Amino acid sequence: MTRIDDLLAAGPTTSFEFFPPKTDAGEARLRQTLRELEALKPSFVSITYGAGGGTRDRTHRLVVDILETTSMPPMAHLTTVSHTRAELRDILARYRDAGVRNIMALRGDAPADADEVFYAVEQAAGLVELAREVGGDRFAIGVAAHPEGHPASTDLATDRRHLAAKLAVADFAVTQFFFDVEDYVRMVDELAALGCDKPIVPGVMPVTNVRQIERFAEMSGAAFPVELAERLHAVEHDEQQVRHIGVEVATQLCADLLEAGAPGLHFYTLNRSTATQKIHANLRSWQAA
Repeated sequence: MTRIDDLLAAGPTTSFEFFPPKTDAGEARLRQTLRELEALKPSFVSITYGAGGGTRDRTHRLVVDILETTSMPPMAHLTTVSHTRAELRDILARYRDAGVRNIMALRGDAPADADEVFYAVEQAAGLVELAREVGGDRFAIGVAAHPEGHPASTDLATDRRHLAAKLAVADFAVTQFFFDVEDYVRMVDELAALGCDKPIVPGVMPVTNVRQIERFAEMSGAAFPVELAERLHAVEHDEQQVRHIGVEVATQLCADLLEAGAPGLHFYTLNRSTATQKIHANLRSWQAA
């Protein structure tokens, strides 16, 4: 079973996300992380894609290598920004022919240093439809969700309608990271009220670096809880304590999400394994108890 929609239908999933490094040394470190996390038997893993295809070749190579040399079904991210329809069709066809069965379809943000930005496919829903044309029923296709609303949305109601429209043509969604289980539950309820019942997998990012997570939260529109920020800033010069708090908070969020009926957990690893391994162990102990 390699399609993510089939995996989700069979029961709660666990998945890990990685980004393609820009250097050979970074890629070697990532491959070590992959070996370490494969032991946890994740349902699938995903590999992100640089804006405008900046890491296109590395993404493709990593996805196919994971497919061919590990037990972990890969999901390839693909963005529409600064790609022609012909380029997108070619990338999708290469994945199809290589046996990749999972695609994350994203509109994508423009690179900060881009001289020219264009979208041959304006929205992620259009990329989903293009993937259907190229892959037929061979692709399971996911889209992104933002529990607190996409930062570019004019209001939350508009964001939910847009997400429901994407999920009408996609198979599942994976959320941006967030810190409050109520934001996830509210989003699922609001989508259900719009007639959307596709599975939405919550994304979790354990805090391992205070400044980094604050920057990520600002970019993604995620609210960084004041109480958590105060706890972290009090020990920010002690990496071990920061990691301990980050793992503790992420473990509780994961437990709350599973209690709330989330169909799985998706971990943003930042290409490191330690925090994810610890949370995974904590959850197993919690579930056993």
